[in-house]
Amino acid sequence: MNKIAITGATGQLGRLVIEKLQEKGAAANVVALVRSPQKATDLGVEVREADYEQPQTLGPALQGIDTLLLISGSEVGKRAAQHQNVIEAAKKAGVKWIVYTSLLHADTSTLSLAGEHRATETTLKNAGIPYTLLRNGWYTENYTGSIAGALAGGAFIGSAGDGKISSAPRADFAEAAVVVLTSQGHEGKVYELAGDEAYTLRELAAEISRQTGKEIPYKNLPEADYAAALLGFGLPEGFAQAIANWDVSASQGALFDDSRQLSSLLGRPTTPMAVTVAEACRSVSGV
Repeated sequence: MNKIAITGATGQLGRLVIEKLQEKGAAANVVALVRSPQKATDLGVEVREADYEQPQTLGPALQGIDTLLLISGSEVGKRAAQHQNVIEAAKKAGVKWIVYTSLLHADTSTLSLAGEHRATETTLKNAGIPYTLLRNGWYTENYTGSIAGALAGGAFIGSAGDGKISSAPRADFAEAAVVVLTSQGHEGKVYELAGDEAYTLRELAAEISRQTGKEIPYKNLPEADYAAALLGFGLPEGFAQAIANWDVSASQGALFDDSRQLSSLLGRPTTPMAVTVAEACRSVSGV
């Protein structure tokens, strides 16, 4: 039976992937790879310690694993080296197939995040292990997480201009990963995954206004001003600057894709932005 390991299994995407594998009845063959096993006791699957920064943990963690879902790490700036550690350990352990969550159009993207993903894709190509690239677009939650602040401040701010954003919620990307992990014919494929319907932040603000009954305009700011605003909200300086820069890339089309490869994998349309907005608004209101 195919044994599937999931890195970053206690993260937001990892937890969703494991839930969806469990729904398919595959729990007995799933291994959660986590840095802190004590945080994974609720996952309902086998848990093994696997720390990207501690290569000695990776070999034992990957023993007996056939398929590895390498969910990209969260530590921007360290990820290329961390992923390389995992891929090298997977090769030594005899892993037969690696599925990697990359970035939409990673080979050409202007997003500052793209470099580490390109480096990991190159490492995979050179490793000699069959692989599949899931180039994930933006999660709708990246923006709906700001709804509470927008309602408090009376405006939705950003630097994305009229850039079209083809996002989908994390759950859609998790479901697509599970489709790939549990079906045939995906080795060697590169999937550009994005939502079916693109929108601008102005349209997102209009949807928030419609659903809340409050007038929440979109206020487009210069990159430096947006970064300063995020810094004022308590975000670390480097992260604030990165978010503002990602928005500028979005204004230039970096988050747009109309190939509908995500909905093709899912066998259904992707979840509309309005649905994710409704969930976020319910969360904000406590309903």
